Amino acid sequence: MPVTSAPVPPRVLHVTQPVDGGVARVVADLVRRQLAAGMSVSVACPASGSLPRLLSSSGCEVLTWEASRSPGKGLLREGRHLSGVVARARPDLIHAHSAKAGLITRLVVRGRVPTVFQPHAWSFEAVRGLPARLALHWERLGARWAARLVCVSRAEQRTGRGLGIDAEWRLVPNGVDLERFCPAGRAGPDGVPADGAPGGDGPDGDGPLVVCVGRLCRQKGQDLLVEAWPEVLRHLPRARLVLVGDGPQAQELRAAAPGSVRFAGAVDDPVPWYRAADLVVMPSRWEGIALAPLEAMACGSPVLLTDVAGARESLPAPLADACLVPPEDPGALARALVRLLREPAELRAHGRAAHRHVHAHHDVRRTAAAVAEVYGELLGQETTAHREPITT
Repeated sequence: MPVTSAPVPPRVLHVTQPVDGGVARVVADLVRRQLAAGMSVSVACPASGSLPRLLSSSGCEVLTWEASRSPGKGLLREGRHLSGVVARARPDLIHAHSAKAGLITRLVVRGRVPTVFQPHAWSFEAVRGLPARLALHWERLGARWAARLVCVSRAEQRTGRGLGIDAEWRLVPNGVDLERFCPAGRAGPDGVPADGAPGGDGPDGDGPLVVCVGRLCRQKGQDLLVEAWPEVLRHLPRARLVLVGDGPQAQELRAAAPGSVRFAGAVDDPVPWYRAADLVVMPSRWEGIALAPLEAMACGSPVLLTDVAGARESLPAPLADACLVPPEDPGALARALVRLLREPAELRAHGRAAHRHVHAHHDVRRTAAAVAEVYGELLGQETTAHREPITT
């Protein structure tokens, strides 16, 4: 009787420079699903930040690749280091996340290994003038060394296409772990209290609570929120604002913020803050599709977003007009905050609709399944990650 062997699982190497924030959480969630599906997965990333710890706890092999956040004098050294990592890992496929990892991975590999590039927001949107033109030129050139270019929103894909980036595109919206990100009353795996209160570190007072979760940096637009906040207080003097996260603008924001603004710093688990919030706000200047609002909506919290790439797609269609404001407009942001905070019943209804929407469209299992299909296209084989049943 002939004996047939099971197909050998593909060896996948993820490469990422961000080790905190949304990109890191996307990578960690995806890796966990791929490991559970039987893939052989390793991740090359800097040794700092929360990502290496999260990956190690999942049983993933972490390969240290030290790289700064932006291109600079160390680019050649970082490229040589990554080349050595790739040689040791011997992957069947490489999945590069964000601009820096995408730049160096494609320069080093140049298509010799099937490469998936996922920008998680375009690098040329983060800068202006000559740096923006150079970043766009690179993305047009580098597309030839990506077998597939994965976008997290239709808007991100339209931007790339419209600016002449010629690629094999695939759309894979971000997803969240719906077991972890869930409304108050369902304790998560870390034993979060059912009332969702952030414990002894929670904000004082009993006015409406606005929470912003994200890296404290220009992209996420917390400076616009801080600028808008005095106008909110003029109408709602008991309103409270908490910024959850850390980053390069932390000191500048602390200096500019009214005394009533609370800085919670970086947290291992944002779930209690999402649950405690009356409204979660994300005033980003640009995005692919922001992860924090999806997490908040999964927890049943209403959100207010700036109308940047991916934001409209992440919301239930009936809520888009009410929950979107123009980017870089503190006045419009303040007016929307006041309007929403004055209608708590409406906010609760928004939260319920948002929760249903995320369950229907942004389950991380669906994200992992879609990525597995992309891998299968490139490897000429059926992967197993999409076989997990999805129930809602």
